[in-house]
Amino acid sequence: MITKTTVSAIAVTTSLFATGAMAETLNVVCSNEQSWCDLMAQNFKIDTGIDTAIVRKSTGEVLAQIRAEAGNPKVDVWWGGTGDPHLIAANEGLTVASEADTSEQHDWSQSMAEMTEGKAIGVHVGLLGMLYNTEVLAEKGLPAPACWSDLTKADYNGEITVANPQSSGTAYTQLATLVQLFGEDEAFEMLAAIGANVNQNTKSGSAPGKMAARGETTIAVGFMHDMVNLKKQGFPVEIVSPCEGTGYEVGAVSVINGTPNMDAAKKWVDYVLSADAQSRGLEVGVFNIPSNTNASTDPDAPDMKAVKLIDYDFATYGSSDTRSRLLERWETDVKAKGGNFEE
Repeated sequence: MITKTTVSAIAVTTSLFATGAMAETLNVVCSNEQSWCDLMAQNFKIDTGIDTAIVRKSTGEVLAQIRAEAGNPKVDVWWGGTGDPHLIAANEGLTVASEADTSEQHDWSQSMAEMTEGKAIGVHVGLLGMLYNTEVLAEKGLPAPACWSDLTKADYNGEITVANPQSSGTAYTQLATLVQLFGEDEAFEMLAAIGANVNQNTKSGSAPGKMAARGETTIAVGFMHDMVNLKKQGFPVEIVSPCEGTGYEVGAVSVINGTPNMDAAKKWVDYVLSADAQSRGLEVGVFNIPSNTNASTDPDAPDMKAVKLIDYDFATYGSSDTRSRLLERWETDVKAKGGNFEE
């Protein structure tokens, strides 16, 4: 016989169970490729038993979101994407230290952790480059680009696709790279000249490469590890490391300040820093350089030693003031002169 007391006990038990379940559900915003986001959430659930609600957004979008939600965050962890916005979030107090063990991480991962007092930890490196579709290039009788300066040539009018630095960390890395290579004034002259040849500015940094692979555009700017994935899939593409030198990202993981799920968030950080979890990225075509020194890599993945890299100034270009100023100048010197911007 079910009494009122029994019903009350069941209700209390159900309530406690629901509360416990909610506490073990982690909300993650992911700035990596969707397939990598989904696989990591799936594996994290299998290995820890913690459910993960994961949403994919570009780094600029995430930074805007966590700023808007400061004091009442809707997400617990931010994983992936370029490091500059993670640095900005750390400097603005939007993220907190996870107290993760970084002893097995490469020095560039540890440097980011030290720079932010543990609020952002490097999880991968991505090298900036160019990609072109060999078949489209041949059909149009165009020369292959070899340098950043080549992208300003009239030959490439309407043939280039790049991302929007307001939303894309990839595109901001390109902007910051050119400023460091050529000086600010010359860099913006170059960006404006390249902009005159651009057929579309996408929200996502990986979208231009995919468009070039499909023959929807001729040349794209993005990260080389995404390009390696496209080439290994059999698309007719070639990857170019610009002759003048190029920049790179240190993708990161950060715990959002005010998360009610700190224990689960810390477990996520420990997990994504582990050699096993990082090695699993190869299953879905992730060819960036992992932070864990024991993680598996692919022989075709980009090699930092084989590319002419600039000494990327993360402290300067990862500051809120510098980023805001450069994006404001980009609005007036590049975007205002026209373009097709993906909404």
